[in-house]
Amino acid sequence: MSVATKSVNTIRILSAEAIQRANSGHPGICIGAAPIGYELFAEHLNFSYKNPLWDNRDRFVLSAGHGSMLLYSLLHLFGYDVSIEDIKNFRQLGSKTPGHPEYGKTDGVETSTGPLGQGIGNGVGFAVAEAHLAAMFNKPDFPIVDHFTYVLCGDGCLEEGMGYEACSFAGTQKLGKLILLYDKNNVTIEGDISSTFDEDTGTRFAAQGWQVLKVSDANNLEMLNEALRVAKSDLTRPTVIICRSVIGYGSPLANSADVHGAPMGEENLAKTKQFFGWTEEPFTVPADVKAHCLEIAEKKLQKEREWNELFERYAQAYPELAEKYLKYMRGYDPDFESIADLFEFDKPEATRASGGKILNRIAELMPNLMSGSADLAPSTKTELKGKGYFSPANRAGCNIRFGIREHAMAAICNGIQLHGGLRIVCSTFFSFSDYMKCGIRMSALMNIPVIYVMTHDSIGVGEDGPTHQPMEQLIALRSIPNLKVFRPCDGRETAAAYISAFTQSSPTVLVLSRQNLPQNAGSGKKALLGGYVLDDCEGAPDVILISTGSEVQICMEAKAKLEGEGIKTRVVSMPCMEEFEKQTEEYKQSVLPDGVKARVCVEAASHFAWYKYSRDFGEVIAMRGFGVSAPAKALFEYFGFTAEKIAEKAKLSLEKVKMA
Repeated sequence: MSVATKSVNTIRILSAEAIQRANSGHPGICIGAAPIGYELFAEHLNFSYKNPLWDNRDRFVLSAGHGSMLLYSLLHLFGYDVSIEDIKNFRQLGSKTPGHPEYGKTDGVETSTGPLGQGIGNGVGFAVAEAHLAAMFNKPDFPIVDHFTYVLCGDGCLEEGMGYEACSFAGTQKLGKLILLYDKNNVTIEGDISSTFDEDTGTRFAAQGWQVLKVSDANNLEMLNEALRVAKSDLTRPTVIICRSVIGYGSPLANSADVHGAPMGEENLAKTKQFFGWTEEPFTVPADVKAHCLEIAEKKLQKEREWNELFERYAQAYPELAEKYLKYMRGYDPDFESIADLFEFDKPEATRASGGKILNRIAELMPNLMSGSADLAPSTKTELKGKGYFSPANRAGCNIRFGIREHAMAAICNGIQLHGGLRIVCSTFFSFSDYMKCGIRMSALMNIPVIYVMTHDSIGVGEDGPTHQPMEQLIALRSIPNLKVFRPCDGRETAAAYISAFTQSSPTVLVLSRQNLPQNAGSGKKALLGGYVLDDCEGAPDVILISTGSEVQICMEAKAKLEGEGIKTRVVSMPCMEEFEKQTEEYKQSVLPDGVKARVCVEAASHFAWYKYSRDFGEVIAMRGFGVSAPAKALFEYFGFTAEKIAEKAKLSLEKVKMA
């Protein structure tokens, strides 16, 4: 038995042992796809185990994230900071080896792929970033940015709609440094896929503009090696390598769903070891395998040394470009104070329009900014003017046409952000954010600062009707941990929202209006606090009106009515609940003092988010169903978003407080 084959078997057994010890996991793919993982790491993947974040490393994405033990075994064998103890602690509390790969938790894990298909989108994003940065910085004889992205997926990843969207985009963009390794074992958790997924995937990929290669036996390392070599030789289009494997190969459960998502059991594990002639003690890496894999890993360090030497010569030949490259990779820290007109808005304007102006002003300070849209840039106003569009003919373009592919767009943007060197903004209509929810959630889980611009924010969409009028989307996104949701009331609050988005590590959603909104005299940088007193009264208020977005102005009108009747009224703008909740208790009390129990919360969306602020005696004016098709002004009146209704509810709240 060659040491290469023995290394593959080590990956198989180590993975199966860890899953058995945890009494949880997915051994089938780990055993069946082990040769694919080994051949990639040993012969093709450029990496530095001593510097896992080396700029020019190849990226490897395990889209079939349930096969995480396969990745952890590879990382352990090839020198990364994943010990045998970490392997033994697979899926245990606080371990480096969680059930699915998690970005930031384990060296060598490039992304949290999450649900099937997400990793394909992430991989496309990595490839987009590589192509764009290469166009920006490479010079003849100086390929500073020159690496591949490899994605390992299974049948399930390609059954998901995400797979279709992302692969179609990648083919259209001719992303030749993207290589998809398709572990085709024809088994999912319900069994054989003949009744669910019997299409000719090769023809499908060819139709999408991919090079299609086939490996008839995934256990054949020579065939895998040749396919990878051919894949890398064609940079005019992405490549899919369809590898026919056997799930749980060598085990009594091979080729069945029983080995997909549960430990094999001690008896079946013993028989599997017998099949492979395995006699080592549990969790033992044979000495020759350890030496073999570490020797490979050590040799690969030379690639990083060569790149460092190349960059030194590059810096001498192109000093300004080299400094710019370093700024890209370190991240720009723009001086927003230097943008003199960032907060200057003097006439009514839709916040989507204000946002477009702000984004372009910021782009002047952040040349590494890219912006994309799901075929809606003219409506979302997110085009970076004069920056060109990314395409096979113009890799330097800073705008991306994602096409009508919202789900893939979110996952691709995660990949672009994770690659390093770039900041990314993407946009669509707010009601379509449902298609993006999974990708947005992964941004939040990974704590990466993707910026999502969602316009057409409420029933203010008007005539397009309830299918395009977001209702539950605000509460849905506000419920995601680590995600900031800004719904600004005017241009100045929109500027503050962008500053927050560009200066914090977490992702941000900007929810912007289609209709024009007035500029409020008291708005501005205070919006960075999430909630603040926009307009106050003399002394302690009798009632507080709390709102976001377009409804803030209606609250201002209601305040005038109430004060005309001698009711002291405070208006609080709450553009971002998440940021408000981060403030000190002292500050929050200064805005919403416990002593003022009469309150009215107003938002043209679901009411569920507001009871925390309305409390026992407050009133909530919000949506309790879907909208209807009609002009926006008529809809606001029909659903009670008027100054008169707010004033009426304020008096009702005051009456409840008085009666208590």
